[in-house]
Formats: sequence, structure tokens, C-alpha cells
Amino acid sequence: MIKLVGVTKRLGGQPVLRGVDLVIPPGKLTTIIGRSGEGKSVLLKHIIGLMQPDEGEVWIDGIDIARLRGQALNEIRKRFAMLFQGAALFDSLTVFENVAFPLREKFRLKGADVTRRVEEKLEQVGLSGMGHKFPAELSGGMRKRAGLARALVMEPEIMLFDEPTTGLDPLMAKSIHDLITSMQRKLGFTAVMVSHEIPEIFGISDYVAMLKEGRIALMAESREFQQTDDPDIREFISVGGTIPWPAIDPAG
Repeated sequence: MIKLVGVTKRLGGQPVLRGVDLVIPPGKLTTIIGRSGEGKSVLLKHIIGLMQPDEGEVWIDGIDIARLRGQALNEIRKRFAMLFQGAALFDSLTVFENVAFPLREKFRLKGADVTRRVEEKLEQVGLSGMGHKFPAELSGGMRKRAGLARALVMEPEIMLFDEPTTGLDPLMAKSIHDLITSMQRKLGFTAVMVSHEIPEIFGISDYVAMLKEGRIALMAESREFQQTDDPDIREFISVGGTIPWPAIDPAG
């Protein structure tokens, strides 16, 4: 469904992506890891079309979106949803209104259809009965859940997660990870997540890709990734745990 070919990008005259080749398996959760400043969030923005590459191709279901502009690109984006680091909620809107926003603005839905879909998603993320509250009244974890509900309400084919557990304590981070994986397996969307949560991501991801010096150093199933002999990757993994970290079956 998603394929990047030779994607390069310079920002402020500095190279960030130096020829990224990456295939994202459909219907699975793929996590992109790498050191800070490697361009992981920039890579996500290329996948959703918020950035265009200086060179290379970004294929979404057989369409190179790097060559699209305007309405043609917007039509492709309707298949996506994205959960940003800070959830990106509108402070002046209630939780209900935040979740309803894309339904009204993008899909022009009204009335009972909006209410039904919003309440369904709030229940799925554990925020049933919280629709009347404003973001300032929510904890960090609850804001993440509200942001996830807003993303899921569009029933996307592809979900992007940009460090969804940033700023959360370990227990809350685990609850958000568990929620993401349960929703992905229940709804079957293709998920791409950027995360620094090592080793936890090996237990929730089907595939893991490491971005290093502007290129994909390794892309493999979670179990295989942990068993790599690459010394740089093993050193990176060791920051979050001991080497070797026990292989975890992402399906279990």
C-alpha cells in the first residue's frame, strides 16, 4: 500500500532524507525508530503528503503522491488520519466537538450521523461520557485518547502516529500503546508509528524500520529485527534494554 523510492529531502540547506527506500506492509503496524534529528517525523509527513520530496517517489496504492497537488492530493489524504505528538486538539472546542470536527469539515456530515460516530469512538478509546469536557480539563493520557478518537472517527485506511506517548509516564504510555494495537487489529488499518519507546515497541509492532543517516538501515519483522547482527543497531536497542532483548511475538 505504501512504498517510498529514493526519497530525498533537504531542510534549511541540510540533507535530512538521503534516499529512503521503504515498503510498508498493508494491514500491519510498522514502527520507525532512530536517533533524535534523523528525520522520522519528516518521513511521516512525506507519506501523508504534507511534504514533497526533493527527489524520489511516494506511492500510495499505486499512485505517486509526490507528483500530486491540490484536489487530487486532498482526495488521497482522505484515506489517512494522523495522531500528532500533542494530540493537536482545539482548546476552544469540547472533546465531542474536536472529534466531530473532521466529520463536519471534511465529510459534511450532520446531526445524528455525527453524534453516533463520535460517541462510538469515544467509547472505544475509554472516554465515554467525557464529550462535554474541554482539553484543558483532561490529563495528558486522556488528550491522547481524544486525539486518537478524532483520527479514528474518519475510519481511515492508513493511520500515522508521531511519537504518540511523548510526555506520558510509563503506565500511561503502555495504555496508549495497548489502545493503538487493539484498535489496529480490530479495524485492520495500515499503521505507521514513530517512537522512541524501546524496547516496548518490539512487543506491539509487526515490523520495525530504523532510520539512520537519512536512509533505512534495516526493515524487518519485529522478532527478526531484534536478532540483527548489525553492531550499530544493537547498540541503539541496548539504550532501552539489555542485549540481546528477548524476542517477542507481535501477534501474541
